[in-house]
Formats: sequence, structure tokens, C-alpha cells
Amino acid sequence: MTTISLQVNGKTVSGEVEPRTLLVEFLREGLGLTGTHVGCDTSQCGACTVHVDGQQVKSCTMFAVEAEGAAVTTIEGLADGDQLTPLQQAFQDHHGLQCGFCTPGMVMSLSTLLEETPKPTEQQIRDHLQGNICRCTGYHNIVKAALAASGQL
Repeated sequence: MTTISLQVNGKTVSGEVEPRTLLVEFLREGLGLTGTHVGCDTSQCGACTVHVDGQQVKSCTMFAVEAEGAAVTTIEGLADGDQLTPLQQAFQDHHGLQCGFCTPGMVMSLSTLLEETPKPTEQQIRDHLQGNICRCTGYHNIVKAALAASGQL
């Protein structure tokens, strides 16, 4: 077992993990942050997307020990209390979800895009989401929500 310490959603946390423990497992099982989903175990679906030191990361591809000292943001850390981010509100307003399983990963991924490209085109949004799979919506309302959050609707 190895003790790790990192910042998660602005709070210092630590825990004992086996070196093979994935970051997604530490977040979900070690910290109880179940908004980060495990969808495929092969890094194909993007449901486990989080931000590590400001970078978009599929947390099923990273060992928890690799996050030692890092700042990790999960879907639970995006909103300010009950105040949703514009992107989260746009997902709600434009029905950018159906079953909701992929939604945390979609929001985390799109928040990276909107930070890097505040006014993306529809094609840029679709290209950025290539690593995120939604089996319900056909992406139309997800793209619509991203456009709304960027002030383009």
C-alpha cells in the first residue's frame, strides 16, 4: 500500500492505495465521488473524464499514485454549491442528457473545450467529443447545450 495526497475539488485528501489502483477507483471507492463513472474500462467512452492539473484526463487510464500532489477536479467540483456552471445549466435547459450516464464525462470534456475555445463551432464541439460516447441522445442536444453555454444560441 502507498499513501497518496492530492487536492480534489479544492480540498486536500489522502488515502492508502495499492499501486495498481486507478484514479477512477480512488475517486469513487476511496472518496465516495461517484459522479465520475466507469463505463468501459478501456478508455473508449469518456464517462470517467476528470481534470488533473487543468488537463482533461480519462481517469480509468491513470493510476491514483500518478496523481500524487496534483489538483483533481471531478464533476462534483465544477458547480459552486448549488450554483451550476453555465455549461451545466445549458445541459439542463437544452436537455443535453437522457439516461445521464455519460453526462459527467461530457460536461468535464466540454468544459475543457469552452475554456480553450470560448466560441467553438458545432464541428469543433463534435470533434472534441470524439472520445466521449453517448448511447442515448445522438449528440444533438449535447452540442446544442455547448453552443448555448458559449452564448451562441
